Amino acid sequence: MKQVILLGRGGQGAVTSSRVLAIAAYKDGKYSQAFPNFGVERMGAPVRSYCRIDGKFINLREQVYEAEYAIILDSTLLQSFHEKVTDTIIINSNKDSSEIKLDTKAKIKCVDITKVALEVIGKPFVNIAALGAFAAISEEVTLKGLEKAVEQQMGHKGPIVEKNLKAVEEVYKLAGGK
Repeated sequence: MKQVILLGRGGQGAVTSSRVLAIAAYKDGKYSQAFPNFGVERMGAPVRSYCRIDGKFINLREQVYEAEYAIILDSTLLQSFHEKVTDTIIINSNKDSSEIKLDTKAKIKCVDITKVALEVIGKPFVNIAALGAFAAISEEVTLKGLEKAVEQQMGHKGPIVEKNLKAVEEVYKLAGGK
């Protein structure tokens, strides 16, 4: 089973991202779960959301304490990130990965998701686009699965959906997807 932590700020869409990621895994023929964990609900407060992906039914119903992957939507939250990650931490940042200092053995991969979102969507909506980086780096979900999940979550067609799908694809390529 692969576990993913998504860290963002209230209003940034971390909860929606975990839901879309779980739907994408399901569309790819896997089992999945998505669930949030946040304290006081307010705009700008740190929000953690989680996703589990597996090839078999998931019985586990507890918080994620150790994950293979983390997606950090807002790099200003790095100082409050203390969860154990064993594989890769994807950070929305224009910095070089070597500049990020975290107490972890996980690989750190910085991807400038905000830049792509501003260019493609016209606003800094990074939550859905960040899933393109996850797909490229982890190979746990496919671009096709993400496309189906975004359409299911956001509605089947329209300019906002199309812009988000294009942003997912651009971030996927930026993160090394083929």
